[in-house]
Amino acid sequence: MFDRRDRAMHEMGITQSIVAIVTEQAAGRKVTRVTLEIGKLAAIMPDAIRFCFDVVARGGALDGAALDIIEVPGRAHCLDCGGEVALMEIFGRCACGSRRLERLSGEELNIKSMEVETV
Repeated sequence: MFDRRDRAMHEMGITQSIVAIVTEQAAGRKVTRVTLEIGKLAAIMPDAIRFCFDVVARGGALDGAALDIIEVPGRAHCLDCGGEVALMEIFGRCACGSRRLERLSGEELNIKSMEVETV
């Protein structure tokens, strides 16, 4: 099981990757806003990403950039009855009782958009 320090290191590494990707795509331009999609089932803590973002972005193209996080709810398709199920955790159960679920959303980690200053 992760302890608090392990979780912080997990999100720090993810945030470093996000900042590196956005910096590369910005191609030398100043980034003013980054929007992420993080699934509720992705085992990523949005608040930790927010904290790490300010630390990792400091001194680079993303320094001072706003960070917006859209949390994507977990959803699944029941393979037995065809119903759609809201998932609060990685495993769930359909109203029909089935646990045979195909996850549709909630595991995302996407850089949805970025805004840069124009010259």
